[in-house]
Amino acid sequence: MQSMKVETDELYKKIAEFEAATNEANGFSDKYDADIRDTGKKVQKFESNLEETIEKLQASASKMDEAETEFKDKEEDVNAQSRRVLLLEEESRISVEKLANTILKLALMSKDADNIVKSCRHWESKTMNNEVEIEELDINMREAKRIGSDNEMKYDNLARSLSMMEDELKRADERVRNAEARVSVIEDELQA
Repeated sequence: MQSMKVETDELYKKIAEFEAATNEANGFSDKYDADIRDTGKKVQKFESNLEETIEKLQASASKMDEAETEFKDKEEDVNAQSRRVLLLEEESRISVEKLANTILKLALMSKDADNIVKSCRHWESKTMNNEVEIEELDINMREAKRIGSDNEMKYDNLARSLSMMEDELKRADERVRNAEARVSVIEDELQA
């Protein structure tokens, strides 16, 4: 029996060791369970943080997509504005060339206009001289008309006088013929 008692004591001892080991293991188990719970809570926190981060990431990604879309739109606007600036620069260059050509033409026209003004002044001077000459000629013509009128009157008077003298000459000629005829009659009488 003793051997049974020894065996029982050994068994109780082993049981006590196992119970101590079990208690120790249960303590470790409880500690690990608490660690697992804490870790589970941490994992839940991390998961919620991860979900929040994923949501933030998705929001950021959508904002990033919007920003990229807006950037592309702005970049297209910038490219369009760059093209527009190039076109405006080209138009400006063309306008400057046209302006330069116009200014050159204007300068040539101004030079022509100056020459025309000089010609106008020359012709105005010549016209004034001609007008003065015309006035002098008009005065001379009036004087000539007056003289002509006077001469016409004198001519008329002279013509009348001439016609009267011619009439007198005819009468005198007639008288001379009559006198010659009488002289010849008297000479005939004297000779006979």
